[in-house]
Amino acid sequence: MIGHDVLDAGLGDADDDDFDQSEDFDAQLPDGRYLDRELSWLAFNQRVLELAEDPALPLLERANFLAIFASNLDEFFMVRVAGLKRRIITGLAVPTNVGRAPADVLADISGDAHALQLRHADAWTSLVQPGLADSGIEIVGHDALDEEERDRLYDYFQAQVFPVLMPLAVDPAHPFPYISGLSLNLAIRIRNARTGRQEFARLKVPPMLPRFVEVSRAGDKVRYLPLEELIAHHLEDLFPGMEILDHHTFRLTRNEDVVIEEDETENLIQALEAELLRRRFGPPIRLEVTDDMDDLTLDLLIDELDITEQEVYRLPGLLDLRALFDLGKLDRPELRFPPHVPTTAVAFQPAEQNGRADLFAAIRKADVLVHHPYESFATSVQAFLEQAARDPHVLAIKQTLYRTSGDSPIVQALIDAAEAGKQVLALVEVKARFDEAANIVWARKLEKAGVHVVYGLVGLKTHCKLALVIREEDGKLRSYCHIGTGNYNPKTSRIYEDFGLFTTDEQVGRDLTRLFNELSGYAIEKKFKRLLVAPLHLRKGLLRLIDKERRNALAGKPAAVRIKVNSMVDEQIIDALYRASQAGVKVEVWVRGICSLKPGVEGLSENITVRSILGRYLEHSRIFSFENDGDPQIYIGSADMMHRNLDRRVEALVRVVAPTHLKELTALFDFAMSDSTSSWHLGPDGVWTRHNLGEDGKHLADLQDRTMSSVQRRRRARAVR
Repeated sequence: MIGHDVLDAGLGDADDDDFDQSEDFDAQLPDGRYLDRELSWLAFNQRVLELAEDPALPLLERANFLAIFASNLDEFFMVRVAGLKRRIITGLAVPTNVGRAPADVLADISGDAHALQLRHADAWTSLVQPGLADSGIEIVGHDALDEEERDRLYDYFQAQVFPVLMPLAVDPAHPFPYISGLSLNLAIRIRNARTGRQEFARLKVPPMLPRFVEVSRAGDKVRYLPLEELIAHHLEDLFPGMEILDHHTFRLTRNEDVVIEEDETENLIQALEAELLRRRFGPPIRLEVTDDMDDLTLDLLIDELDITEQEVYRLPGLLDLRALFDLGKLDRPELRFPPHVPTTAVAFQPAEQNGRADLFAAIRKADVLVHHPYESFATSVQAFLEQAARDPHVLAIKQTLYRTSGDSPIVQALIDAAEAGKQVLALVEVKARFDEAANIVWARKLEKAGVHVVYGLVGLKTHCKLALVIREEDGKLRSYCHIGTGNYNPKTSRIYEDFGLFTTDEQVGRDLTRLFNELSGYAIEKKFKRLLVAPLHLRKGLLRLIDKERRNALAGKPAAVRIKVNSMVDEQIIDALYRASQAGVKVEVWVRGICSLKPGVEGLSENITVRSILGRYLEHSRIFSFENDGDPQIYIGSADMMHRNLDRRVEALVRVVAPTHLKELTALFDFAMSDSTSSWHLGPDGVWTRHNLGEDGKHLADLQDRTMSSVQRRRRARAVR
């Protein structure tokens, strides 16, 4: 039996039992004990790039990793680099955990980013593009076309491209045009045949047209021409009577971070919409140009865009390799990972073939832990909400929505429930970065259907993944709860690895009821039983649990800490792990992205191991496991170990208690941290080293493949019974 003293640790009244940090711990810890978070993020994107470079992976998957790298780096510049630059310009303090000057941080970022972008370009031109060509998928230049192909593509240009092009001249009567962020452009120098004067023009490559124009197709063989090449070879049609002197491709990245002072606005939605309009005109922070651009054109762009030499990236080959996502539409299964169809969780499988499962009955029987995308989101989370919407005994549904997809069945289920007369509360986080506009649309659609829509607490993003269904059974109300590690998004659920817990536990039901009341009203809840909730209690609760392991180790009791997160940055959590390591606690950290913790430092962190796993699925779940003197405690939830998650977001972790679930989570961690499993190992110098081959030269086991097989075995075992 689990004692309430453990469940309530760090979760009680904020002022009655605070975690004692009076001991001068910092005196025991050395300076320079953190890795730079921005450089650590670039190291994460390097791991993505290493997958693209891996000849053992299918070619279209490698192309997809190149596109992911490009998309990731765009967001890094638009948000992280832009935020640093904005703070420097405005004189605000720049947060850094390594004690270096902001300008030095930006210089280091620039150096690493330049090297990575060149490596990225080379991976495409030297590795993936030739490999695709050998497999019958060619990206060719205009010079490789024969006369018939050129004629046919010219007809396409005239009919589909030319009408939407907008050449913009730059002269005394035409000021330098606005260059939108992430747009692909041609910088063109021309000579006026009448006056002999040289002029400059900018031409935007239309983003609504396919980036790769099909040249020919014969069976599995297909050839494409980049759209910018097609346009560049017909510039005479756009500038008749002019001599085309030169043309080059360039691309601009702008600051697209959104900053809203919520306590100074009366209408969050209106303020956010205004800020989204401003985002389009954010200051430039990166200029990508082809490496053959002449100095005259480059100097003009630098001057007009008010950008520094450090922010210019000269790159060979194609710019904006996000376009490689388009190759995913090709029907070449042999060039992809073997297909995996998510199974229905054993507990949610219908009793009769072709029957419909009763999810409420299954959850009443026992807690259900679902592992996406190995187990289906559609037949678990989505089916749960759809059953709640049509069930006449369901009285109310409350849910958080951080990110969801277009035409979302989750949103439709909430609408159906409201239209059926149920009480429905949707907490829509309209400030979810880059999903702000979509979430405003969802919020208004839900409101029109009669759903009670709220936007959470001022100054905090609501990031927790919670759903609460209230059902009347035999004259009493029962709470059906779902707490997840990932968004209620059917699309990303197919590629994001996440866990979700379904339970009718009364403590969890009361916790969620209180938390939703806090989010939708004015209640300030101080007590939770099976939840750890940020911003008030989560960090403090984790620090207590980590410190208990430290004290257990000092007392000679079994002690260990295991944490799986996307990012490990928070200094208080890291320092607590250092202290635990110094006391002899075995600490294992499984991190996908940023890690500021230095493992393996003598006297500080020699008992800490850090691993990273990347693959076909994006590792997204968060798990926190504590040995607790032989009575393991494991939490899952939405929170990463970052300042924003612990201080500026509403996050929730739930305690997992079913022995089978504890065993499943422990086994997953055992396999992830095993030396026989393919992963990246972090060294004390911040360098990640890939370990994917054994001493015999054979590939190490793949965690995600093994998990797929394990889930399939459970399903087959159920079918046999």
